[in-house]
Amino acid sequence: MEKKYKTVPEGDMLRIIALKDFIEVRKGDRGGLIEKEENLSQEGDCWIYNNACVSGNARVSDNAIVSENAKVYEKAQISGFASVWGNAEIYGRAQVYGNSSVCGSSKISGDAEIYENAWVGEHANIRGNARIYGDTKIFEKAWVYENARVCGATAVFGSAGIKGNVKLWSTTSLYATAPIATSVIENHKDYIIIVTGREFRVISLKNKDINKYIGGDYINNIQTIRQFYGEKI
Repeated sequence: MEKKYKTVPEGDMLRIIALKDFIEVRKGDRGGLIEKEENLSQEGDCWIYNNACVSGNARVSDNAIVSENAKVYEKAQISGFASVWGNAEIYGRAQVYGNSSVCGSSKISGDAEIYENAWVGEHANIRGNARIYGDTKIFEKAWVYENARVCGATAVFGSAGIKGNVKLWSTTSLYATAPIATSVIENHKDYIIIVTGREFRVISLKNKDINKYIGGDYINNIQTIRQFYGEKI
């Protein structure tokens, strides 16, 4: 196998230097930092740019890109056509792959997976066994924990949180912005109910402009929800 980069010591790390041209990299270009050669595959078009750092048993492979000041460490895996940049941190056993992107100051950890065309940015935090996929966008200070699944064309932002054994899915743009106790989130055919204590928010999946708080206990207001949407639940 012909190597595409060599390394030179730089502090406690190794700076990568391209040995040949590929994608926009040119022979002699200085790339980012790795702890050992196992951190960056010599195959494919994967590359580490700028001051991005990959260490521990983490690995970048295939055509994945890590750039700017991003950090990938512990046992994290970046592969496919994924891109990680900004001040993002990927660690634990987290995986970022497919055509997904992670940027900003977001953190992906635990056994979380980001894939397909998902985008995670700004100050988002994804951890546990969470799965983010489809055309999902998670940003601002939103978080997804535990076994939650967020997919489809769903967007979660603001201070919204998704956790537990919840699957949040929409074929249209669903915007969830409230701080929520998501162990009691419920996803129905045409709308989603987000419970926050004794209040809950009903968000339409058909019309994102219909976004209504209903006070009081959820169980005691099912009839109100039926009247609001005109369907049985």
